Amino acid sequence: MDEVIYQVRRSDRARRVRVTVDAVRGIEVVLPRRAPEREAAAAIRELRPWIERRVAELAGARAAVAARGDTVPYLGQSLTVVSDASRRTRVARRGDTLLVPAGAERLPALERWYRRAARAEIAPRLDRACALAGTSYSRLTIRGQRTRWASCSRSGAMSFNWRLLLAPEAVLEYVIWHEVCHLEVMDHSRRFWRLVATHSPNYREHVRWLRVNGATLVL
Repeated sequence: MDEVIYQVRRSDRARRVRVTVDAVRGIEVVLPRRAPEREAAAAIRELRPWIERRVAELAGARAAVAARGDTVPYLGQSLTVVSDASRRTRVARRGDTLLVPAGAERLPALERWYRRAARAEIAPRLDRACALAGTSYSRLTIRGQRTRWASCSRSGAMSFNWRLLLAPEAVLEYVIWHEVCHLEVMDHSRRFWRLVATHSPNYREHVRWLRVNGATLVL
């Protein structure tokens, strides 16, 4: 990488300089509103080794997604995607096959199907985890966050990313337990991670999987 091409975005909420590397937006430096422009270049120089690794990871992720061909992952399974001209907007699952609309509607229809499936898969798992933990949540939403897999508010509102269905089932189970533990401990203190470990003993393995493979969780 001879020259690092990046864009700068000013933010009133930012308290420090932050660098992100995203498959869609590329390399972005977020600056506090009053920070001098030179701090962006300084951050790029300082973080260049990490940036290069991250760019290489994203290239590997794109190659992994392309290698799927006409299949998509679903909680550790592989589903074959077949275009069906008779289908207008909705996807139908038949065993290990997904019948999808042809043309430009294919990808939006697939995402809508995954969003519906995410609620059906996550809700009972979340209910079961809360019952075991002796706690409860206030509501569940399914979203497509760019930077978060899930979240839990102080009011007990739960939000999960539908893309988690593209990960192995054990990873989804870990993320659910992570958020359920936040119902008791809102921070990421040692107490929190000890609580996570009691419910998801292999959580470190799942955290690492998401860090390494998170960029492949796209359609």
